[in-house]
Amino acid sequence: MRYSRQTRFKPIGETGQTRLTNSKVLVVGAGALGTVVLNHLVRAGVGFIRIVDRDYIELSNLQRQMLYDEDDVARALPKALAAKEKLQKMNSTIKIEAIVSHVSPGNIGDLIADVDLVIDGTDNFATRYVLNDACFQKGIPFSYGGVVSARGMTALFRPGHTCCLRCMIKDTAGSNETCDMVGVISPAVDIVGSIQSTDALKLLTGNTDQIKQALTTFDMWSNQNMHINFPQPNPDCPTCQLQQYPALHMHDMQETVLCGRDTVQIHHYDSMDLKFWDQRLKSVAQTQLTPFILKAHVSDDVHFTIFPDGRVLVQGTEDIAKARTLYDRYIGS
Repeated sequence: MRYSRQTRFKPIGETGQTRLTNSKVLVVGAGALGTVVLNHLVRAGVGFIRIVDRDYIELSNLQRQMLYDEDDVARALPKALAAKEKLQKMNSTIKIEAIVSHVSPGNIGDLIADVDLVIDGTDNFATRYVLNDACFQKGIPFSYGGVVSARGMTALFRPGHTCCLRCMIKDTAGSNETCDMVGVISPAVDIVGSIQSTDALKLLTGNTDQIKQALTTFDMWSNQNMHINFPQPNPDCPTCQLQQYPALHMHDMQETVLCGRDTVQIHHYDSMDLKFWDQRLKSVAQTQLTPFILKAHVSDDVHFTIFPDGRVLVQGTEDIAKARTLYDRYIGS
């Protein structure tokens, strides 16, 4: 009875529902877009969902990240784990795997090895190009989505059938506006996430002829929407034509500015003992230790979040030099 209303929808039916049950999906990013997509896919009965997210829940997330609440903020939960906790209560019949990690060229191969679809819920083009290149290398469909202000865009790229993300959006796209610069309204997030989820249902149930071969864009506030049909693949595209996959050959930067977060991520260690660092920083900071992260409040201007995998978020600046100075002062190199 759980899926009776869905199976009565003829394009899905019992056959389509069985296909969903046997499907595996990777969702990268459990923030605004990710929470919408995850909610729909879990309720639809996708049999296996892998969630990967490197971040934890903050109060400012609650305006648009639908799975979370104030208790999650107080517990300083990583988004991937909090999402799994909520989603498993919605549907205990499916398998959900939660991974707290930064997606990189080094781990993307393992993350996508056994999935049928990769869905983008990220906030930066560096990671999107890694996903795009990995998916086209392995022949896995890739659902792109992005939202800022009241504007959104999304497309489903299919190796062997369509061009790739690089053919549609150039590398300079990463310099565009961010949510922190111009804000974002949650209904725009819902629309993009819902389109991504619908495309996922079409793909996974075998209704690929109903997938629009276009980049969908809209502005909810000015009542505009547009579909940009996919062009023929760029013959010089290093991903879908030349098969060079440049994003997979880039070394991870040790210092990374997190888009729209006023935060710099520094990754120098392979792992960090949270209890050790809690004791070490207690003399200079107000600390909050959880099984998943250590938060250290040094002053109004200096905040650190330390993860077991060796990542440290220096919060309150996007200046890499300043962040590195603070890191060296309190953490060391």
